[in-house]
Amino acid sequence: MSSTFPGSFIDALRLPTRLTLPITWPTKQSSDIPNPWLTPSSGVTLAAVAGATAVIVFSLRLYAARPRSHENSLSAKSKNKSKSKTMPHVMEKPVDGSVRVAELLIHPIKSCRGVSVQRVKYTPQGLENDRKWCIIDAATRAVITAREFPRMVLIAPRIEPDPASPHGGALVVAFPPDAPAGCTEFRVPLQPDAQTLSQWEIIDGIGLFHHTLDGYIGQLLSPSPSPSPDTPTPPPTASSILSTYFTKPVHLVYKGPRARAVDATHAFPSLAATSVFQDMYPLLVLSKESMHAVEEEVRARVGQQGVGEAWREARVELRRFRPNVVFEGAGPFAEDAWEEVALGSPGAPGVTLVSKCARCLLPNVSPDTGERDKAVPYKVIMKFRTGLDPAEMMKPCVGCNGVPAASGEVSVGDVVYVKKMIG
Repeated sequence: MSSTFPGSFIDALRLPTRLTLPITWPTKQSSDIPNPWLTPSSGVTLAAVAGATAVIVFSLRLYAARPRSHENSLSAKSKNKSKSKTMPHVMEKPVDGSVRVAELLIHPIKSCRGVSVQRVKYTPQGLENDRKWCIIDAATRAVITAREFPRMVLIAPRIEPDPASPHGGALVVAFPPDAPAGCTEFRVPLQPDAQTLSQWEIIDGIGLFHHTLDGYIGQLLSPSPSPSPDTPTPPPTASSILSTYFTKPVHLVYKGPRARAVDATHAFPSLAATSVFQDMYPLLVLSKESMHAVEEEVRARVGQQGVGEAWREARVELRRFRPNVVFEGAGPFAEDAWEEVALGSPGAPGVTLVSKCARCLLPNVSPDTGERDKAVPYKVIMKFRTGLDPAEMMKPCVGCNGVPAASGEVSVGDVVYVKKMIG
């Protein structure tokens, strides 16, 4: 076969389909057998090989020099899509009156069910009656949370105000229908007065993350009579009833007098604030639109990352994230861009959003069943909400931690005034 080098560029492009290269390989290797690629007997001329090589090189150079505007456009769209889900929906300061308080939630006992209220007072330590109580392991004095005991979320405290009471009313603690026998509803003082606290045992060494706190072991509002020879069984206490539910000795504890300082944040290295039994900061704020965005992401990932079919219809409830103040009207993750807000009026005490809220697995626990999902929402928010907090770059963030500058009051429906944007 004889082959010639193509005489035009078009011919060059067609070369691979026009040439046939019937190579006859030798059956054994010998020093006197010539290289088949360099001899006419192989069916290939040196010119043909050189020509094919030249065309390949030319084509590669042409490909490398191709216009890339479309490719760059796709890349930019991909980046912008990711950014739109990670960063605030709008970067501009909202128009006054466009953002309002949609819901207010307090959690009287840490990690137990929250209570929705229409109006509430707040102090620099948080909302009134929010996380003033916790449950601790009687042996280790470590605070127990739904991270370790998911069914805590089924314990349902409710507030019964009584202005005539020295305690401001009662905190009533109820249990789910399937709770063990002996888990009867009980009542403790809502805000125990000084005289009452003087009669309660105060303990130290309560462990919450790297902090050590103090607290009072809570007692029933109307204590049962002391045991008598006729009734030798000790009367139930708040701690004994809860111990039955937890199947180990625990105590119900009211926060003690010693201030608990919060950690400084990347944005506020000189932060001086205190809290009670919150994980760290006094307030957690979150927008409804942010939750809708999370829910959309969950639905989009059904069948991936362990997200089950049930999530095509199931709601990702806001209660999973345990916020205090819920906003509405600014768009998904708009709160990411806010540094200071005022609730109710422009002159209300400012609430500084000191950091994003880095999330753990607790939101995976259903507030209705007390069961932990293996994927939702944590694995989903890991895909598009990481890298937002400089101190917790590998953790997903949803919502913002807030510190009120002074005491005030907030109601559902109040306008949220964004006083300062980040940067």
